Amino acid sequence: MFAGSTFLNNSLSGVPRVFPRSAQRVAAPPVVVAAVSSNGRPGDRNASVLMENTSKEMVESATSSSSPSVIDKDAKSTVGGGVEDVYGEDSATEDMHITPWTVTVASGYPLLRDPHYNKGLAFTEKERDAHFLRGLLPPGVVSQEIQIKKMMHNMRQYQVPLQRYMAMMDLQERNERLFYKLLIENVEELLPVVYTPTVGEACQKYGSIFRQPQGLFISLKEKGRILEVLKNWPEKKIQVIVVTDGERILGLGDLGCQGMGIPVGKLSLYSALGGIRPSACLPVTIDVGTNNETLLEDEFYIGLRRRRATGQEYSELLHEFMSAVKQNYGEKVLIQFEDFANHNAFDLLAKYGTSHLVFNDDIQGTASVVLAGLIAALKLVGGTLAEHRFLFLGAGEAGTGIAELIALEISKQTGAPLEETRKKICLVDSKGLIVRSRMESLQHFKRPWAHEHEPINNLADAVKSIKPTVLIGSSGAGRTFTKEIIESMSSFNEKPIILALSNPTSQSECTAEEAYKWSEGRCIFASGSPFAPVEYDGKVYPSGQANNAYIFPGFGLGLIISGAIRVHDDMLLAASEALAEQVSQENLENGLIYPPFSNIRKISAQIAARVAEKAYKLGLATRLPQPENLVRYAESCMYSPNYRTYR
Repeated sequence: MFAGSTFLNNSLSGVPRVFPRSAQRVAAPPVVVAAVSSNGRPGDRNASVLMENTSKEMVESATSSSSPSVIDKDAKSTVGGGVEDVYGEDSATEDMHITPWTVTVASGYPLLRDPHYNKGLAFTEKERDAHFLRGLLPPGVVSQEIQIKKMMHNMRQYQVPLQRYMAMMDLQERNERLFYKLLIENVEELLPVVYTPTVGEACQKYGSIFRQPQGLFISLKEKGRILEVLKNWPEKKIQVIVVTDGERILGLGDLGCQGMGIPVGKLSLYSALGGIRPSACLPVTIDVGTNNETLLEDEFYIGLRRRRATGQEYSELLHEFMSAVKQNYGEKVLIQFEDFANHNAFDLLAKYGTSHLVFNDDIQGTASVVLAGLIAALKLVGGTLAEHRFLFLGAGEAGTGIAELIALEISKQTGAPLEETRKKICLVDSKGLIVRSRMESLQHFKRPWAHEHEPINNLADAVKSIKPTVLIGSSGAGRTFTKEIIESMSSFNEKPIILALSNPTSQSECTAEEAYKWSEGRCIFASGSPFAPVEYDGKVYPSGQANNAYIFPGFGLGLIISGAIRVHDDMLLAASEALAEQVSQENLENGLIYPPFSNIRKISAQIAARVAEKAYKLGLATRLPQPENLVRYAESCMYSPNYRTYR
């Protein structure tokens, strides 16, 4: 499971070499060598058996028999460029069926094509001899540090963000450890590349840039066979699954099957920022069709070409998936729902929250990171949460999720009933302020926020009427925090808190420059997507980012190291409080309500420890006994992307 844990799996799995009947003759037994770490222990994946049978031995074995072999059929054939056709593939016609024979080894040329073990030019002289790499690499031997320096130099040459994204994905498919090492050491620069905002464009163009599948695509075609599909995935010890159905990707809408970029990106951050081993992560896209006409007509679209399934057809497929996951991976696998539409997201969380370890990052993760920012911001504006007034633009997954967690925290601090603390929070949706007179027409998740108030049709009037101290945007609608609105916020607040959370950057409710300029440099600002520092009136204002990546990697790590079987709201509150505590006085003096991402692994360890501690207190942890120092234990369990030494 984790290095340093008593649950460490030291077993080796071997994949036997399989040959067609004509080539099955007596051959030398394989040489078995295990990949080890620098401390002499087995590597952190179930290492493949390293087998070495030369093609010469295979051919000699096959041709020594009196019976005709494949090669005997056409010994002089040069169809394959002069290479002897051991499997008879070159002599087959295109309409003949052949078997795609493969040989799995961890030495020679295949080793250089295995992203889990490939080190490129970092293979030492000794390793090159031991693993038959002589001549397959240039003679130079370089360190992982030099490789990182070179990759960052190359990355900075690209002017188009999507090119950087593709370069990072290519690296991940080529050299997994170098990818994560690069991301960890340059997280502030590369986070916008592998995740928001660039991942949004990548999803929009996923069909065009698709090169190699990552994760599992489970469509309506697989209904009744999902357990079988899960078993096709090569890794068996899965700890985290991120799944989407692609209906509400960021603020971009229905991208169908092309939403796979989101689970892939999220799990990259789970490994880089939270230390979850890459082999324990599984990205999944549930393809039930798409209502995006542009995609349905796109010749490069890679998903089902049909309208999106709904109702019983949809729920049956999702239920089969959830059941199959639990059957195949057990009760402690974390299933993170990502970018589901509102009408499904809340239902899935409610339906499976009592039977599975499930987490919705759009509802719960966003709420936790925003609450952390608000707790930190109180040190700048004063007062308690209960003394502030909150107004939201957007009443979907993110908006109602954040509102509920704020209300829970106020209830926890004051002892007031949740129904009372909710009254401090108002939400505006596309039809205006949510009020009690609209109750009958409201979706169920909006009804707790329908307060007694006269109807108001737009955000500007709602700001003037309610006079909030905190304005939060989660609408997915760009440029909706206008000059009038921010000036109004600044007229009755010395330091208005303005959070423009919608992603990607194009959908942000306002830019950092607009917020600081229109508030005359007085606002406390954070956004969902990154903005460059802003200079106003001779002062530079760094732009904080309320990024879910602060929370979900450490949150997931905490669930895993404790062996939690359910997610509880108190865990989310604990994660928020832990993150807020990581904001230094220096950060606050610079107007930042979140800590720098450069310390994200230490932050994740602190969050993991607090979440695990809460799991033990609630009786939801199964990994016993509880470690004495949970922070140290969390850090010891984190995946390290440093190269291992092979023998």
